[in-house]
Amino acid sequence: MAKRRLTRRQRWRIKKIQAERAERATKHANQIEQQLADGTLGPAENGLVIAHYGSQLEIEALDGANKGTTKRCHLRANIETLVTGDIVVWRDGSPTGVVIAAQPRQSVLLRPDNFNRIRPVAANIDQIIIVIAPHPEPHPNLIDRYLVAAETINIKPIILLNKIDCLADDSKRQFTRLLAVYQQIGYSVLNASTKTHDGLANLINQLQHHVSVFVGQSGVGKSSLIRALLPGTDIRVGELSKSKGKGTHTTTTARLFHFPAGGSLIDSPGIREFGLWHIDRQSLLNGFVEFRPYLGTCKFRDCLHHNEPGCSLLAALKEGKIVEQRMDSFRHILNSFQQHS
Repeated sequence: MAKRRLTRRQRWRIKKIQAERAERATKHANQIEQQLADGTLGPAENGLVIAHYGSQLEIEALDGANKGTTKRCHLRANIETLVTGDIVVWRDGSPTGVVIAAQPRQSVLLRPDNFNRIRPVAANIDQIIIVIAPHPEPHPNLIDRYLVAAETINIKPIILLNKIDCLADDSKRQFTRLLAVYQQIGYSVLNASTKTHDGLANLINQLQHHVSVFVGQSGVGKSSLIRALLPGTDIRVGELSKSKGKGTHTTTTARLFHFPAGGSLIDSPGIREFGLWHIDRQSLLNGFVEFRPYLGTCKFRDCLHHNEPGCSLLAALKEGKIVEQRMDSFRHILNSFQQHS
């Protein structure tokens, strides 16, 4: 479909808005630099990004007199994009503080946005919890994309089937078959229900002493899980769209929560697609863990694993060592690379 052409007035208005935003950003940056120059800010301290709100960050103090408290802070203009889980250096002020530097990350989950720009999702995590539910219907390809993303950054992934109280007999058989594929590969699978509280104790044990991130479609119950795991937490819970059966976006920004017994959890906004076109083809192949024993053993070095003779992956597929669903998923993701090249 052809793009709609903008009128002269619309182009003028867009240009005007962009100029106003640039002017506000420059003014804001100058105010921050003036605060730093005036010496009205407190000493430099280490902090943890708890949440991101537009041009402001919510920072938890990790040391000093303010340890354990949170503060809204502005971000100095010359600092790269920060996300929940980042460790920063900040200075306290009134009414807001200023983040003056970012500490190196131990890990970062990345995804392309709608404009093909690579954006961080969460930082310094060591565990990814892929949440699925009977409704909205889970898509194996989305699960596989998350698994590849986790494997690419060497982070442990866990698949969590939530809302098990909603499973009918037919659904139970369907999900048993779906999850068996991943269990046979070696991935951990957990079950949970916030209504019956089944599986919550096991989930808490898995989350303790880790920095985890919840990922998955909107409507799978990530926010409800957090309310069940951390009673008293003020977090919105949305209903599924009655017309489409899809989730509504209740979490609009990733937020970090602490567990009393140790460990932290980041709740990320729900999405319906997780792009991987920022990684290369070899990383994609390695992201499918059951492919690894066969990589580099094909007859031809430049094998595309499509219909080439002597392809080790195709031979493993024929022998049942690789599941057709996973091979289809690999090809689907690979095709998406070409669409965004």
